[in-house]
Amino acid sequence: MDYDFTLLTDHRYVNPTELSQYVKNILTEDQLVQKALEKKGFNVQRISWDDKHMDWKQTKFIVFRTTWDYFDRFEEFSTWLNKVSKETILINSEELIRWNVDKHYLADLEAKGINIPKTHFLETGNSADLKSFLNEEGWGKLIVKPCVSGAARHTYLVDENNIDDVNDLLNELLRKEAMMIQEFQDKIVTYGEVSLILFGENYSHAVRKKAKTGDFRVQDDHGGTLHDHDASDEEILFAQACLKACPELPSYARVDLFYDNNGKIALGELELIEPELWFRRRPESAVLFANELKKVYDFHSGGHS
Repeated sequence: MDYDFTLLTDHRYVNPTELSQYVKNILTEDQLVQKALEKKGFNVQRISWDDKHMDWKQTKFIVFRTTWDYFDRFEEFSTWLNKVSKETILINSEELIRWNVDKHYLADLEAKGINIPKTHFLETGNSADLKSFLNEEGWGKLIVKPCVSGAARHTYLVDENNIDDVNDLLNELLRKEAMMIQEFQDKIVTYGEVSLILFGENYSHAVRKKAKTGDFRVQDDHGGTLHDHDASDEEILFAQACLKACPELPSYARVDLFYDNNGKIALGELELIEPELWFRRRPESAVLFANELKKVYDFHSGGHS
């Protein structure tokens, strides 16, 4: 059977035997998207991106949803991406995925006027002296994280108490991967991080993520909490400006923003690959997503679905 759309997950979430709340959320959200597409008359399947039996020529489009193991298997994922992009159409596109998978994209957006925290990129094979960064920048704290990552993997808050230990670890990591250093943003701890969901250029909904007491990471993997958020006009315009600064307009995006140490809106991350979109917080947003996917389908099908 040929499919119009294939929703991609990772193998852990195809037929899970243990249904934690985390996994239930994944299944619920993918089901909302699948049903919204099926109501438009599309044939839809949901499989793992590394499914060995899938003939990718048998699906017109693949949509990245919960491929949350790609950054732990990046070389394998990159090889697969190169192959499958020649066999079907990726949403978002391969160009956007390859650009967005590496946080060097932040420098590209900054060059186009998007406010980001002050960032130093450390390339693979180099070494770093974190004490010099703190002294030269006058920062009290900084954040270290990989350029290719997810779920706060190898993300560390550094101050004078742990700087030596993290410096050793950083230089060990730099042997294999590029890293980045950013000024620590106090308001991420006190206020949180706001995530805006957009389909095309259209704003759908937003959430605010707050770190648990004593932590700085807002992800629920690390005890962060999720709250509904009514995005301001300024936040929406900022998010739309981020998308307009991309190499091409994404079909879907999550814009993670915060208020920097100067009180200005800044971009934390732009998620175009497999962002959690919190359809469960606003189920009708799955219909908005399906509407956007139909536009892509119609464009590639000459206007006929």
